[in-house]
Amino acid sequence: MGKISLDDLHRELTQLEAEGARLSAVRDRLHNQIDFGFETETSRAREREISDERRRVHDRIDSVRKLLRDRQAV
Repeated sequence: MGKISLDDLHRELTQLEAEGARLSAVRDRLHNQIDFGFETETSRAREREISDERRRVHDRIDSVRKLLRDRQAV
């Protein structure tokens, strides 16, 4: 596999951070809905899906940041 450029990694990181922010906003809205007594089976299941997806995005953010640190240290 070819080397990914620093620009590509920075671009991916920017996209991932935007997606993480979007998922956090959706999750916050669902938490508010649940906290204020409007919880349904659907809202709880959706909250779990969003939380799992958000966790995957943040794991990838951590991975890309590590790649950037490692590449910039060389």
